[in-house]
Amino acid sequence: MTTRRTLLGAMGAAVAAPAVAQERFPSRPIRLFVPWTGGTSSDVQLRSVSEGASAILGQPIVIENRPGAGGTLHCQALASAAPDGYTLGQIHLSVVRRPFMVRQPQWDAVRDYSHIIRLAGWMYGVAIRNDGPWQNWREFVAAAKAAPGTLSYATSGIGTTNHLAMEELLGKEGIEMLHVPYRASSEGVTGVLSRQVHSIADASSWKPMVEDRQMRALNVWTENRVPSLPDVPTLKELGHDMVVTSPYGLSGPRGMDPGRVKLIHDAFHTALMSEAHQRVLNQFDMPRQYLNTEQFADFIATRAEYERAMVNRLNIRLD
Repeated sequence: MTTRRTLLGAMGAAVAAPAVAQERFPSRPIRLFVPWTGGTSSDVQLRSVSEGASAILGQPIVIENRPGAGGTLHCQALASAAPDGYTLGQIHLSVVRRPFMVRQPQWDAVRDYSHIIRLAGWMYGVAIRNDGPWQNWREFVAAAKAAPGTLSYATSGIGTTNHLAMEELLGKEGIEMLHVPYRASSEGVTGVLSRQVHSIADASSWKPMVEDRQMRALNVWTENRVPSLPDVPTLKELGHDMVVTSPYGLSGPRGMDPGRVKLIHDAFHTALMSEAHQRVLNQFDMPRQYLNTEQFADFIATRAEYERAMVNRLNIRLD
């Protein structure tokens, strides 16, 4: 005879079976917000590592470029997305810093995201047109001192890491230059080539133009000289104790399932450590700066306190 307990157990199993099947992840494409225009160093890097992770996860990772607002235009959309693992975005230091620069913050980098993995950093530097009148950084500084505020530099936005680092560098040199913010570093490169600005202080999107002899690099902001640019000095060699790489990673909305976070982390970690991806990093001289999920979350929390103090000290405001 079928007892009431047996019948209820069978009914429960019938209900539970589809629910378990629905837990398979991922079962559809994952969307990844990249807050820069296509072709920039971080865009190429994230596309490459996503291809590797996609092969492991068994679903496409669809890149959605959302440039603007100094690389933070995607932040609200990411924070408000469903925390189901199907929406990811790049989290970099401008995302951490920007809430401290406005009166009404629209996100909190520590509380509003599930931080998954730290990936890499940028290779920053200053570059000019190759036919410009300055052969090196010292000549460029001398020209700026001779005519304060007349020379200009492009960045990928107000309040970005490269903008603040460049202002710090100008302060150390005792010079003034006009800051011209663009939506992305690729647009800044175009600005230099079209003579709209004299220089660019940004990530390595300018490097192909240097290799093509259309532009000349005056310095790099890495710890050591870049192997592919052996004649370009570091800021340390120019007398400034500055190293700027601005490490970044991937995050999702707050409240993601830890199991899904681990699946995403492991897939991206494997892709990040592959030889194929290392070739992409080498292409842009980007340092691999991996941190696991817990370490990346701790890094964001610690960095938020640093950025808050720096913004208050420099009195940087966007509104």
